[in-house]
Amino acid sequence: MPVPSRHDHYPRADALRTAAIRATANDLAAAWRIGDTAPAGLLTALAAASDAEPDQAIARLRPWLADPRWLGVRLAEALALLAADPFARPPLRIVGGGGGPGGLILAECGAIRLSLQLLPFEAMATPTTALFVPGRAAIRVLAAGGARLTLHHVALSAAEEVGAFTAAAASPCRSDPPYPLVAGDMLDLDTARTSFTIAGATGDVLLLELAVQPPSPLPMRTYELVSGRLTHLSASRRDTSFRAMALALLRAMDRRDAAPLFVEATLADDFAARWSAMRDFVALDPEPARPWLADMATSDPHPEVRRAAAATLALFMPKVSDPCPA
Repeated sequence: MPVPSRHDHYPRADALRTAAIRATANDLAAAWRIGDTAPAGLLTALAAASDAEPDQAIARLRPWLADPRWLGVRLAEALALLAADPFARPPLRIVGGGGGPGGLILAECGAIRLSLQLLPFEAMATPTTALFVPGRAAIRVLAAGGARLTLHHVALSAAEEVGAFTAAAASPCRSDPPYPLVAGDMLDLDTARTSFTIAGATGDVLLLELAVQPPSPLPMRTYELVSGRLTHLSASRRDTSFRAMALALLRAMDRRDAAPLFVEATLADDFAARWSAMRDFVALDPEPARPWLADMATSDPHPEVRRAAAATLALFMPKVSDPCPA
């Protein structure tokens, strides 16, 4: 039996009530939009910092982390909307959740995102990996939940950061000793080189995070904490990630008519995106993909993409039978 949801009881037949729900949510969204786009508003501040270098953008926007009373007001207004009608939907973008880590996107402009992150202690498993994302972040701890924080570091050269990164030459991840998380603490991270994990919480952990993640040729990298070795790469650009998900969906749907989209994606600037697109193209329809794969095996500018393409191309080659001894 499916678990009942509160949405099963949504008052769809009550036109006056549903109209009131939409109206109050729209009114609150409009009020926030007016405040955020005012000269001293949040979106105005993000827009003014959007062309700055990541470190400078963080510095300009730090006051929004240092004094989060504005966030308390916003959450109180959202809760008042729910108190008036539990079926109301506050105008906040929800990410994740469902009993696991989740949060709210409070504001976003270009490469800058301000979010509220909730880590429920009952869903907080012992972390086994650390993720490194090109960019910078400042994080204020709003609720520590009795947790302990561990910083993880990888060495990264300037050449690797601008496009010369290879998995074969990747430095291992090393971890600092864990230390208690404290409400009010501020973390400043070069997230391409430093990551963190949280464990041992006895209560919920709440973080206010300001992240600046401009487009980068450096991929996102996942490391196994026990061994410190690199285990996974993926494109760091959001638009590239969305395109990769769309191509994976087309492949799962067996949309062979979409082959031109896969070909276009194999020519992307991001080497991780190129190989992801080729891998899905081959899985979708091997024969049309073969000439493009052969070209990638000889001409791709990234050595590991060339090797992966060559190894995949070898799977196409017919097996040579041993000569008959007669």
